[in-house]
Amino acid sequence: MKTEIDPKVSPRAEAFELWMTSPMPMVTLTKRFDVSRVVRLSKRHGRKFNALLCWCIIKAASQVEQFYFLPEQGRLYRYDRLAVNVIVSNRKGGINSCDIPFADSIDEFLEQYDRLTNKAAEECRSSFLDDWMIVGTSAVIHTELECIVNQYTDKFCNPMVMWGRYRKGMFRTILPISFQFHHVQMDGGHGANFLDMLQTTISHLKL
Repeated sequence: MKTEIDPKVSPRAEAFELWMTSPMPMVTLTKRFDVSRVVRLSKRHGRKFNALLCWCIIKAASQVEQFYFLPEQGRLYRYDRLAVNVIVSNRKGGINSCDIPFADSIDEFLEQYDRLTNKAAEECRSSFLDDWMIVGTSAVIHTELECIVNQYTDKFCNPMVMWGRYRKGMFRTILPISFQFHHVQMDGGHGANFLDMLQTTISHLKL
């Protein structure tokens, strides 16, 4: 669930005062990740690369306090649970949006990922989780990309994690990942800390 809180007595009080009325309060950080382990485990266990990466993203996010705060329509809310959003290609050639709740157990998360994305693809219908803190994702795997900057709209201030096609090298597989967030939600240091946690989570992934 989500609870409205007084920005003045929250950890984000100064950021709310500085950035809530900014016409462009989004920040984008980009980092190159070594995703060799994710690729290897994906092939060995027959799991989708994006599913494994999404779990790593939401697992790392769950350890950063600022992810549980979000400004919406001039107010500040605190959430008590996280989910990740993925874009699904459906059977009619279109796309749908699908929210997948975070589970600390990777097996439980992957079961929900497969079930919900398959349902969205077959029924051509989006599914959303109300009152969950949603971390958006966008995988543009048709080409290699250095950076992605998403549109900004006050209808969706949630953080976004975005990537293109990974790059295979002789010893490592590299994937640049862009992380876009609202400055009221977190500062650059918090964002950088999340990216470091994400690399650690990827490097220690187990199935």
